[in-house]
Amino acid sequence: MQEIGTDAPEACVSRSFLFVPGDSERKLEKAAVSNADALIIDLEDSVTRAKRPEARVITRTFLDNHAERNLWVRINPLDTEDALADLREVMPAGPAGIVLPKPKSAKDAIQLAKLLDVFEQESKLPEGQTSIIPVATERPAALFHLDEYANATPRLAGLTWGAEDLSAAVGATTNRDSEGNWLPPYELARSLCLFAASASNVPALDTVFTDYKDMEGLARYASNARRDGFSGMLAIHPAQVDPINEAFMPSSEEINRAKRIIELFADNPGAGVLSMGGEMIDRPHWLQAKRILKVAQQDQQ
Repeated sequence: MQEIGTDAPEACVSRSFLFVPGDSERKLEKAAVSNADALIIDLEDSVTRAKRPEARVITRTFLDNHAERNLWVRINPLDTEDALADLREVMPAGPAGIVLPKPKSAKDAIQLAKLLDVFEQESKLPEGQTSIIPVATERPAALFHLDEYANATPRLAGLTWGAEDLSAAVGATTNRDSEGNWLPPYELARSLCLFAASASNVPALDTVFTDYKDMEGLARYASNARRDGFSGMLAIHPAQVDPINEAFMPSSEEINRAKRIIELFADNPGAGVLSMGGEMIDRPHWLQAKRILKVAQQDQQ
């Protein structure tokens, strides 16, 4: 077991991942000046098959011109011929990561990691530079393999989930109730994604809130996601970015408490459990304090 005060896996500090269609230069440039912590340039669902060759070129140019941004690319599923074409075009630009849609299991992430090894070598990029975030629940069978992401590949940087493809696959007429809450099968998928991410020591990212005009509903959903343990959330419209960032930003009280916890363990090296204000504080509290301060520091940069 790792001792308090030693290095631990760093939490992802990206709170908002904004999807942008890869075939729209206008939307890409608009997204570039948004406050999104990361952009996901989409070559899958938001781009028709006929427009994908053009979208790849547009995406590559955008990656080249905005290297200062945290840029990800959602490629097509690995069992389609488009996936290799996507990677071949975008990898020379060195994206921060690849979002992998519709994986059957962690084996798809492992296969993608091997492909990235090759593309990085061909493009003379640093080995392991490109990370992977699978959309881990879009196929029903994938739900029975989520535990396999633990130790699957060092490139794994997070897990997220999706309900639309999943509900279509099982033939559901809807995935939410009349009040907008997830129905039990999709709440299960959400929870399993959260637990699988925790077991893999990577952040869990909650899925999109599709009603981009409902800012009140978005704020409530994002707040609940942070409460439940998600580190960030996917967005489909620039207007959603600021409410998501705000929801995942620690409060001043949380930041002050985190500082006290870090200082307490720094003053007591080697201690496993300490008392702070009548509360027992141990390693999970220390890890959470580190995550809170990292997010707070990111927001100040």
